[in-house]
Amino acid sequence: MKIGLYFGTFNPIHVGHLTIANHLAEHSDLDQVWFVVTPLSPFKKKSSLLDNHQRLEMVYRATKDYTKLRPSDIEFGLKQPNYTIDTLTYLGEKFPEHEFSLIMGEDNLKTFHKWKNYEIILENHNIYVYPRLSEGKVETKFNNHPKIFNISAPIMELSSTFIRQEIKDGRNVRPMLSDNVWNYIDEMNFYKHF
Repeated sequence: MKIGLYFGTFNPIHVGHLTIANHLAEHSDLDQVWFVVTPLSPFKKKSSLLDNHQRLEMVYRATKDYTKLRPSDIEFGLKQPNYTIDTLTYLGEKFPEHEFSLIMGEDNLKTFHKWKNYEIILENHNIYVYPRLSEGKVETKFNNHPKIFNISAPIMELSSTFIRQEIKDGRNVRPMLSDNVWNYIDEMNFYKHF
């Protein structure tokens, strides 16, 4: 099975994340997209970042009605600080029957050459890139690369940071979140004070 890995803190997961992941699941050769919830680094305490399991619960609630989208806590058990190459190696050992690819925004591709062991990642994994409005240029070595696929997904300029601030300011963000996620945030009083 071909699995696309969509990494993020998902704090909270919003309709932009779901739209991009679903677009990739429907318009590429990927069979599934896994939302890999990035754990909170023990060295970085951020008051606005919810606990790992609360963010995983939001991703679970957001994806449970989509057969091709899955939550993943795979990084929770890996030592910190963790690098993408370590996660890919671990997944390859744990699920040798699957073929794993990365999903990233164009903004991340612009700094991809700074990632640990990026050459090894490119050698062994495809990368699906969705458009983002951002400054800077992609390294020329990544242009027309046989392992990098540019996907014409909708440009979603919606951020979790914006949503958290709106909630803190008492504004209605319901259209930006799936109902399951909105209900959980509301019930738990998340992001109202940070």
